[in-house]
Amino acid sequence: MSFSSFNLDPALLRGVADAGFTEPTPIQRDGIPHGVAGRDLLACAMTGSGKTAAFLLPILNRLLDGRRGQTRALVLAPTRELAAQIVEHFDLLARHTRLRAVAVFGGTPMRPQERALRQGVDLVVACPGRLLDHMQYSYADFAGLQVLVLDEADRMLDMGFLPDIKRILGQLPKIDQTMLFSATVPQPIVSLARQLMRDPAVLNIERPSAPAAGVRQEIYPVPQPLKSHLLLRLLREDKLDNALVFTRTKHRANRLEAFLRKHGIASERIHGNRTQKQRTQALAGFKSGRYRVLVATDVAARGIDIAALSHVVNFDVPNVPDDYIHRVGRTARAGATGDALTFASPEERRELRAIERAVRKSLPRVTLAGFDYDHRPAERFEIPLGERIAQIRARKAEERARARAKAERKNRSTAQRLPGVAVPVAATAVPAAGDTSTRGPRRRRRGRRR
Repeated sequence: MSFSSFNLDPALLRGVADAGFTEPTPIQRDGIPHGVAGRDLLACAMTGSGKTAAFLLPILNRLLDGRRGQTRALVLAPTRELAAQIVEHFDLLARHTRLRAVAVFGGTPMRPQERALRQGVDLVVACPGRLLDHMQYSYADFAGLQVLVLDEADRMLDMGFLPDIKRILGQLPKIDQTMLFSATVPQPIVSLARQLMRDPAVLNIERPSAPAAGVRQEIYPVPQPLKSHLLLRLLREDKLDNALVFTRTKHRANRLEAFLRKHGIASERIHGNRTQKQRTQALAGFKSGRYRVLVATDVAARGIDIAALSHVVNFDVPNVPDDYIHRVGRTARAGATGDALTFASPEERRELRAIERAVRKSLPRVTLAGFDYDHRPAERFEIPLGERIAQIRARKAEERARARAKAERKNRSTAQRLPGVAVPVAATAVPAAGDTSTRGPRRRRRGRRR
């Protein structure tokens, strides 16, 4: 089967050829005909399966037959990276048309997004929170909306977007076609689909979620303090070409990236505390090869599309199996092959067993020859939270002490320059530790109260 069998507009077939697509993936083969026919669609599609083109091509085909410059299609996505990736795919597939799309998400100024919405775009790809910010104003006009897509719907539920999604749906007109794509389909997704859809075509819902067939999965048992050293050893022995490394927390991502950089590994980090500009630059640098390692939290488990990603490393075992599936789905995309390595400490046995039950097989254990698993590093990898809080408090106390000393020196200097002039202590006093008051002394009211 080829893309020409889907009755797509010739301009789209040229875009498909430019994108290098030759044969449809299974989700494209099964989903595009339903999408082109205008039917609602509920699909369980793994990351890397080609699902983005599976809904974009039917949308593009519809948009070419109708009024231009009016928003007729809306895609909701859970993360900024995924929204940006969808628009990149749109631009590639629509390059021989005059159709336009805009990505709407937080972390960037609203004004350019507002300008695009005022001028009129055919497709809006949005994260729910920022979209609601725009929908307060009349320029966010969805009166002509015909198609709604919820991509990575399970992730949106995990991130607590369900109330926002319901608010958005309450402000939209009646939709002609709804498509819902998700790597996993838990019961809340099924319930949401029943509310939104009319007799949808259902694809692969009965199939349990699992990583793509091309992913080789391995477990590296290792004590928690040695995880960073094991990763460094694998990189130095060139057993990893490039790697997307997932940590459980933002603090651990920061510590790991600093550790790798200290030892000469070109690396960057991406997580929720980074600005959108920093996240975009880190991802672009990783894609271009400037960075060999990208350390990420699960904010990047969806929405990263890297064609030549050789390895995914679970530095920390995910708490739930679905997160494991989403992480390892970053490699072996679109029929390619890749490796997923999971560093598992003895404390993570329970999570590891849950993952093996989910993928329905025991994953092979691997030890690295020559690596000292009994070594005790002199430097701690992670500083406990309580200790970090104590350090922050101590640092702030030092800053307050320096500020008080500076104020006292200023008072003495003023007194020396202007003898006989009293400098009130209250005028330059710095609040003591624990003093949260920001109000000055109350002035006595003059005259009668009203």
